[in-house]
Amino acid sequence: MTDSPLHFDTMQVHAGTAPDTATGARQVPIYQSTAFVFKDAEHAARLFNLQEVGYIYSRLTNPTVMALANRITALEGGVGGVCTSSGHAAQIMALYPLMAPGRNIIASTRLYGGTVTQFTQVFKRFGWSTRFVDIDDEAALRAAVDEDTRAIFCESITNPGGHITDIPMVARVANAAGVPLVVDNTSASPYLCRPIELGATLVINSTTKYLTGNGTVTGGAIVDSGKFDWSAHPGKFPSLTEPEPAYHGLRFHETFGPMAYTFHSIAIGLRDLGMTMNPQGAHYTLMGIETLSLRMDKHVKNAMAVARWLEADPRVGEVTYAGLESSPYFARAARICPKGAGAIFTFQIKSGYDGCVRFVNALKLFSHVANLGDARSLVIHPASTTHRQLTEDQQRAAGVAPDYVRLSIGIEDSRDIIADLDQALNG
Repeated sequence: MTDSPLHFDTMQVHAGTAPDTATGARQVPIYQSTAFVFKDAEHAARLFNLQEVGYIYSRLTNPTVMALANRITALEGGVGGVCTSSGHAAQIMALYPLMAPGRNIIASTRLYGGTVTQFTQVFKRFGWSTRFVDIDDEAALRAAVDEDTRAIFCESITNPGGHITDIPMVARVANAAGVPLVVDNTSASPYLCRPIELGATLVINSTTKYLTGNGTVTGGAIVDSGKFDWSAHPGKFPSLTEPEPAYHGLRFHETFGPMAYTFHSIAIGLRDLGMTMNPQGAHYTLMGIETLSLRMDKHVKNAMAVARWLEADPRVGEVTYAGLESSPYFARAARICPKGAGAIFTFQIKSGYDGCVRFVNALKLFSHVANLGDARSLVIHPASTTHRQLTEDQQRAAGVAPDYVRLSIGIEDSRDIIADLDQALNG
């Protein structure tokens, strides 16, 4: 292997892994084991004291899962990463070291409906609160921050509307407030968007989506940039800067420096929350990532063709795809996602809510599922499904009014995708 920095297409195949030292296996083995044998009592003690990196128990670390975490970390350009059981688990895990009862986060109004529910309902049980702000409004973002704010949260390409977030602008607000910026990069993947290079502190992904790419397993990942100085804000992030009773007073940032957040997420987060990815799921995702760039190029090419066709169709109203020159986010997309504006977006059906229902029922090639990022083309009517729990005002703020349908464009032949949309719109 060359000592020069590797390009993305090479990293997605090789990063974070090497042939198995015991057998020479080229593909990462599935280490389907709950526990790992210690060399001796002193070795065990060093591992439990965080004095040595190694494997103890698969709730904490597992070689297959760690290989995946290392590969995603390399692709996102971070210093350390942790994998979780789902994207939702990654959201909780990402915020866990930062938060405490009475603290709040600032979040974009343009978020996946399940995330909005998690942030408004589940977080209450932790004593956390969320303030939702139009992520394009810099003044509103700055005004929303107070002394109890501990993070700003947004999506790079929003689900479901395909809105592109101005990550550098949001990063400036976060930096001025002395809080980390957490970016959900699921809809873009690290191939289309590089949040850390744009100023993000932490990046999360639902590996269920484009990273795996075949709709087989759920998973999540958190990648730390290693660039945030936790100790520069005394008393603000005590989990990372103050003595940890469970490790004899160890201070994570003082001890581990740029790797403090990653070590805390494993030693405290996974240990206590148990949101662990299983090794077989990690194996599927590792295989999926090997073709990520190839798939994303086809996803984007097809999405552009479909969006242009829909925009010209008289049965259709607004098409939200940021890759269209008519989109208010077209210029931003070229800056934030230079390789393409992704493959999810919404479009308006002029026959209204009932027309959306008829359309979804009439599709044949598309799969009607609550998922995105599959190799197959997928469809859903958010107002009656993923965003059903929200009020109509919240739906509209998220970009999913009742007469909008979300598409996740797959890698089939675009002519077949368009033909299916055409016949369904006639329904």
